[in-house]
Amino acid sequence: MNQVHPKKLLHSKWTALHVKNKEKHFTVVEVEFDDLQNLIRCVMLAVYSQRSFEIAWRDLKDSTIWKTGWV
Repeated sequence: MNQVHPKKLLHSKWTALHVKNKEKHFTVVEVEFDDLQNLIRCVMLAVYSQRSFEIAWRDLKDSTIWKTGWV
């Protein structure tokens, strides 16, 4: 299980363990918090294609899908 702290997600780097469309390396480019400082939105950007998408930030904790850093 990956260690993920919501307040440190912005600009963090991630590697997908299952490559799809040549997209392997990603960066978190946007996070949004509600009034209670709960993370409600996390947007990732694929380095290769510049495609962005929204992800449930808790999915980043799954070490069978994501690895921290660029490997």
